[in-house]
Amino acid sequence: MSGPIRHIVMWRLRGETAEERAAARSKVKSLFEGLRGRIDGLTNIEVGLDVSDVDYACDVVLVSEFADSAALKAYASHPEHLRVREELGDLRIGRFQVDYPIS
Repeated sequence: MSGPIRHIVMWRLRGETAEERAAARSKVKSLFEGLRGRIDGLTNIEVGLDVSDVDYACDVVLVSEFADSAALKAYASHPEHLRVREELGDLRIGRFQVDYPIS
């Protein structure tokens, strides 16, 4: 697939208290926003924190855009991305993903 691609990931995070979940959300946001400008082909990155407080909502959403599917594939194994995943450890308890071409 050629052309730009949007990569959306949503997570549910570990945390027994509201404070623990808020700290987890902030950590995810900070780490992923730190990737801005560090990975070739990553053209845009946005991290949103849920404010709905409904029990079925995810805690965090990552919306990122890549120059093409090759750039997205390279991102998956990029050392900076792998560092973020390692720093997050087992903080994530649920993960959902959608990738689609941007027209």
